[in-house]
Amino acid sequence: MDELELIHEIKNGNKNAFRDFVDAHKKFVLNICYKFVGNIDDANDIAQEVFLEVYRTFGKFRGDSKISTWLYRISTNRSLNFLRNNRKYSSSESYSNEPGYIENIMSDSDSNPEQNSLNKEKADILEKAINSLPEKQKVTFILNKKEDLSSSEISQILGLSVKAVESLIIRAKKNLQKLLINYYKQ
Repeated sequence: MDELELIHEIKNGNKNAFRDFVDAHKKFVLNICYKFVGNIDDANDIAQEVFLEVYRTFGKFRGDSKISTWLYRISTNRSLNFLRNNRKYSSSESYSNEPGYIENIMSDSDSNPEQNSLNKEKADILEKAINSLPEKQKVTFILNKKEDLSSSEISQILGLSVKAVESLIIRAKKNLQKLLINYYKQ
């Protein structure tokens, strides 16, 4: 069954079709949530909330955007609401208990333990810097650099103009540069 048929079946109340929809998009939603909250248990909880919201509002989905854009928007909003409502997460601590997603960027082909340790330290510093960005900058930066979305796609997800998204990405890069330069000067 293709996605259009699946959507039609879900709108007609077919619970098996919704289960198939969840199975097809679970990993996608979970990855988005994890990139914001940095804790797999919390990301799982948020993903469940995302799919509950999707189930409750599926009838309102008009198809003006892609399903993935709609899921990005709901996942991003739910993740940000979680971070705002849970004081145990400060901007510099949200990734402290989980292996960082940025580490995947670092080369692990080098089996040198010293180099691996240095790479982990660099990844942790970068994660903390990203987490210290103002919320909109952080969101646009993560969606652009980690999810590899274009400014146009991000503008649809966040409901901002393309120019606003581009401006936020530029400011995020400048702020990260300042934060990282200050860290390495110390």
